[in-house]
Formats: sequence, C-alpha cells, structure tokens
Amino acid sequence: MKSKIPNVQLTHAGIYVKNMALMTEFYTQHLGLIVVDHGVLNGTVLTFLSRSENEHHQVVLAHVSSRVMDGPTSLNQISFRMDSLGDLKTYYEMLLPHKLEGMEPRHHGNSWSFYFFDPEGNKVEIYAVTPWQVHQPWRAPLDLLDSEEKIMLETKQYVDSLPGSVPLEQWQAEMKQKLWS
Repeated sequence: MKSKIPNVQLTHAGIYVKNMALMTEFYTQHLGLIVVDHGVLNGTVLTFLSRSENEHHQVVLAHVSSRVMDGPTSLNQISFRMDSLGDLKTYYEMLLPHKLEGMEPRHHGNSWSFYFFDPEGNKVEIYAVTPWQVHQPWRAPLDLLDSEEKIMLETKQYVDSLPGSVPLEQWQAEMKQKLWS
C-alpha cells in the first residue's frame, strides 16, 4: 500500500490547552510563531499559529470548556498535507473501503480535507490547500467523490461569500512581511 499512497506530509498539530493566553504567549515568544487567526467553533476556542508563509497554521491551540482541566494536555489532531486536490481525492477513495471511524470530508475555504480516527481514537486530518485564504475557524461540507471541477467551483462560491477572503498568493506575501519585518 505504501507505493500507492500519494505524497502526504506532516504539517501541523492541534493541542488541547488549559490556558490559551499562556500557551499562545509561549509559542509566540519562545518559538517565534505568530497568531494568524482566532475564533470559536462549536464551543471550542481556537488559536491558529504559524511561522511559515506556506502554511496557514502549524499549531492549533484548542480550549474546550468540557475538557478535564487537571488532566494532561493532549493532542487534538495531527494533520498531513497532500500535493493537490486530485491526490486528496485519490487517497480518500483509497481509504473509503476501510470504513475508518469518523471519516468526514469538509472544506475550510483555505483547504479541502477529510478526518478520521486512528485505532486509539486520535484524530487524523488529510488535506490539500486551495488557491484562497479565509479567516478561521470556518468549515462547510464537502463531497470528495465530486469532480475536481465541481469542488473547485463550489469552494470558490463559498470563499467569495466570506468577508476577508483573499487569494493565497496575497496572504502569503502579507504573512512573509509579518514574519520578517
């Protein structure tokens, strides 16, 4: 199976946190990441951090009020990037027959992705970037069995309806300026 899997690269991790301010300060002050986006999705406060103009986020800090606060900090998800939407579709179709728990495709405006759980319940995300950047958190349903053309058109329509969406190249230039100025 290894030789058939399209190129998939580890790019970011999500971490459940107890103290968002403390953790954000740690990652920005000690690792040089910058806050790219911040928001709430389904009751979870999310902060997206990056140190690359090529990745919207490399770390996602997630604070959810139902988390056991005296327990250890734990992994929210581990994410792998594909080279293209076509590769993402191919990989999704390869994994579908395995009936992996939690298999859920969606798009975030800036990426198309699908999620599933490993055998011990850890969330895995496989994604490919879109030609756009939108404020996060944001998500919409996605049918990865649709054609690439249909997915691209529907994503573009969603992105055009969102305030603050920009072409990926513009976002990358702005991010590079923030990182190196």
